[in-house]
Amino acid sequence: MNLTLRQLRYLVLVAETGSISAAARACRIAQSSILAAVGQAEGEMGSGLFERRPSKGVTLTPAGERFIASARRLLSAEAEFERTMDKYTSGMPPVLKIGCFEPFGALFMPELLHRFVAGYDTEIQLFEGEQPQLLTWLETNMVDAIVAYDIGPGLPADAVTLAHVPAHALLHADDPLAQKECLNLAELVTRPLVLLDLPQTSGYLVTLFDLAGQRPQISFRTRGYDTVRAAVASGFGMSILNMRPIGLGSPDSDRLVRRPLIEILPTPRLMIADRYGGAKPVFLRRFTELARDFFAEIGPERYAVALPDRYHSLVAN
Repeated sequence: MNLTLRQLRYLVLVAETGSISAAARACRIAQSSILAAVGQAEGEMGSGLFERRPSKGVTLTPAGERFIASARRLLSAEAEFERTMDKYTSGMPPVLKIGCFEPFGALFMPELLHRFVAGYDTEIQLFEGEQPQLLTWLETNMVDAIVAYDIGPGLPADAVTLAHVPAHALLHADDPLAQKECLNLAELVTRPLVLLDLPQTSGYLVTLFDLAGQRPQISFRTRGYDTVRAAVASGFGMSILNMRPIGLGSPDSDRLVRRPLIEILPTPRLMIADRYGGAKPVFLRRFTELARDFFAEIGPERYAVALPDRYHSLVAN
C-alpha cells in the first residue's frame, strides 16, 4: 500500500471526528488533502471505507472499521519505534505538537509555550480539543503531550499534576450577588446558567448543583470559553468555571466578577500527560518541569479563585 503515515493519520482523524472538514481543521490542511487520502485508500482497498451522509458527516463501513483498526496499530508501532530510537534526546524537535483542552488555548498555553521554546528554532503546533479528543490524539501519536483536566477516564497513570483548580462563579458586575465575597450554590441556582458545553465538562459543571438540591435553568450553551464570558457580560446569567485567564491576551472585562464557592466540591487537577512512560525524551521532561514551575511561579491567586482563609473554618464545620 502506498499510503504514507501522515495520510493514515488523516484517515484515523476522519473516523474519530466523523467529518472531513473537522479532520482538515484539526490537521490545519485543506480538505482536498483529506479527500485525496480517502480516495487513495479506498482505491487501493477496492471498497468504500466511509459512508457519506449529506449534512451529517461520515461513518465507517465494516471494511473501514477494519482498516482504521489496522491503521491505529501501525501508528502505535511508529510511536514505539520513535521512542525506542529516542529521536529527540539531543534537544528540541523541529516541530512541537501539543494538545490542550480547548479553553486553555486562550487562557495560558501561548505564554507557557513561549517560555519553553525561547531561544530555539522550533515551530509550535497547538491542537485544541475536547477532553476525549485529546486522549485520542495522544493514543494515535498526533501530539507529543496533552494538557488537560483529570475529568473523565483515560489519562495515563504517570500523568503529572500541574495545579488544582476549584470551581468558581462568574457573574455580571451589576448582579447583586457580585457584591458578596463568596457564594453558595443555593444562591446561584436562582440565576440562569451560561454553560460551557463541552463533552464531560458540561456534565461536571451541571452536577455540581446537585448539592443545592436543584439545577439551574440553562439560558445559553456554548463550546467557547470566551463566548461564555461574553454571554455573562451581556446579561444572560451566571456561569461556573474553573480556570481564570492567565494569558496576556484575554483579561476579563470590567463587566465581569469572579467569586469563590463556599461548598466543598470536587476539585479538578490540571494535568500534563504523554505516552512515553520511562522513555520520555529530554524535551518532554523539560516541558513538564517548566509547566510545573510555571504554575508554581504564578500562584493560584492568578489561575484560580480561592476561598478567603477566614472562611475555611466555617466550611470545615
